[in-house]
Amino acid sequence: MRDIVLFAIIFASVPFCFLRPWIGVLVFSWISYMNPHRFTWGFAYDFPFAKIIAVVTIAGLFLTKDKMSLPKTRETLLIVLLGIYFTFTNFFAFYPDQAWVQWEKVIKVLVMTLVTIVLINDREKFKYLVMVIAFSIGLLGIKGGIFSLATGGAHMVYGPPRSLIADNNEMALALNMILPMLFFLAADEKHRRLKMILWFTFGMSVISTLFTYSRGGFITLAVVAAMLLFKTRYKVLIIPAISVVFLIGISYAPSQWFERVESIQTYEESQSAMGRIYAWYTAFNVAKDRPLYGAGFEGLQGKTRFLYSPAPFRTALDVHSIYFEVLGEHGILAFGFFIALLISTLLATQKLKTISFSNPEYQWVNGYSNMLQIGLIAYMVGGIFLGRAYFDLFYHIVAMVVILRVLVQKQMKNNQAGVTAV
Repeated sequence: MRDIVLFAIIFASVPFCFLRPWIGVLVFSWISYMNPHRFTWGFAYDFPFAKIIAVVTIAGLFLTKDKMSLPKTRETLLIVLLGIYFTFTNFFAFYPDQAWVQWEKVIKVLVMTLVTIVLINDREKFKYLVMVIAFSIGLLGIKGGIFSLATGGAHMVYGPPRSLIADNNEMALALNMILPMLFFLAADEKHRRLKMILWFTFGMSVISTLFTYSRGGFITLAVVAAMLLFKTRYKVLIIPAISVVFLIGISYAPSQWFERVESIQTYEESQSAMGRIYAWYTAFNVAKDRPLYGAGFEGLQGKTRFLYSPAPFRTALDVHSIYFEVLGEHGILAFGFFIALLISTLLATQKLKTISFSNPEYQWVNGYSNMLQIGLIAYMVGGIFLGRAYFDLFYHIVAMVVILRVLVQKQMKNNQAGVTAV
């Protein structure tokens, strides 16, 4: 029954995705982040819904007039350069068959990032996009939070099976990245019911993050909480609110949760933590040996560990860092592009915040720039411990920052035109 309902919903949306491809961006985002097909048990489970919606949306993009030209910004240039360079390095991949499969997935993420920038061209569409992304992952946060409270926190919270956020650490990263979205959407929302839903989703997502049992997720959550407290104007209200949510979560935590968190201080004694450090050494050694093209996608595994790791049998199977992942798989130049994209996007959010502070007309930008800045920092901090360099949520944040800049520039031009006309 679930399979039939899901098919009906998604295929009913196909004409709208074609005729109004910006709706296709929203549907694609919902499928990509919530992974509704992973909650079915039949023929829908492995059906390529996201690919179909992507194709229909791109087809609609060529026909619609409701779009803008791709902005010539540092961020869009760096995304294109990364796509080109990833393709180049893949010709030198250690494991070509696996590398080209991964290349297809990554290029799809980059292409849909650019499609998002072109199609989300006004404030209303922009808010819908933020809402869809926040709720798609936030609903998983509600599910995980309720499950944790119902079971006394005895089990780890995971994401949808066979998705980019299936693992507990990946789920923690995704939740940490959307917490700022939920927070600032709730703070600025005028409709009381929607505001309460957003706050509830935020609270459950915090609890869900705690019970992923992810040590990196816990550290990232602490950073996100500190930044939310620093950025918000409602410190008197929000400090008790976060404290209550945190205490509720902790009161349900079993002894193994505390043992897991305390192990952060003794990482040298943890096989898991040391395995990650050896994986970082492996990636670094590959980049030294092959500085221009690295090992290619999926190249930091198998025999690579025995060739480049100082302790092959203790090295983690995954590189466990966005930074070392790009460095080891694609070399120094790609690493430079990736770091430049992170820094450029971060600087852009700060510039947007400055504009919103200096002129009351752009006050609406402040909440968005804060949520995107903190979400990006969550990715940068959480990514130290997790190999998700090609996580589509990061590239979506980059896209939203670019869109926000374009919308602000449009408003500035309209204001100047109005002054000139007067």
